[in-house]
Amino acid sequence: MISAGLRKVKEILPVQEASAHCDGPCGVYDPSSARIAAEAVVSMTKKILALETPSSSDPKAMAAYHNTLCRYIQIKEEQAHIAKTEILVLWTDYFKPVHLEKYPDLHDIVWKATKLCSACKQEINLDHANALMEAIKKIHEIFWESKDRRVEWYTAS
Repeated sequence: MISAGLRKVKEILPVQEASAHCDGPCGVYDPSSARIAAEAVVSMTKKILALETPSSSDPKAMAAYHNTLCRYIQIKEEQAHIAKTEILVLWTDYFKPVHLEKYPDLHDIVWKATKLCSACKQEINLDHANALMEAIKKIHEIFWESKDRRVEWYTAS
């Protein structure tokens, strides 16, 4: 009975069938959000490494130091997680087998980038943060080449 009703609705209101290769419209995918998050990871890592520990005999300065350190770490952790999520969304929702054919190292690049996100959460390591930026740059380049558009990599000063 329900299927008969649906057939009747389709006869009255014909709908054109549509298909897409992505979960959402292609315009929603962009590696720039991963890059912005990774830039924050680099920035917070630099800030953490530059923090000077005050004298333990100054409780107010020590409390301010710990507060600032905790805030920097929290931001670094959140942004590394955001970068990882954005990379994984591109991997699972945008990139398809045809992309792997054209870019056979894509799986390895994405896998290493997500592992770097984890390393940036676990450690305070500027080399890993910079390596994450480089990995995301590679993903950025592949992404835009796959769309037959060249978008220049933004380098923060």
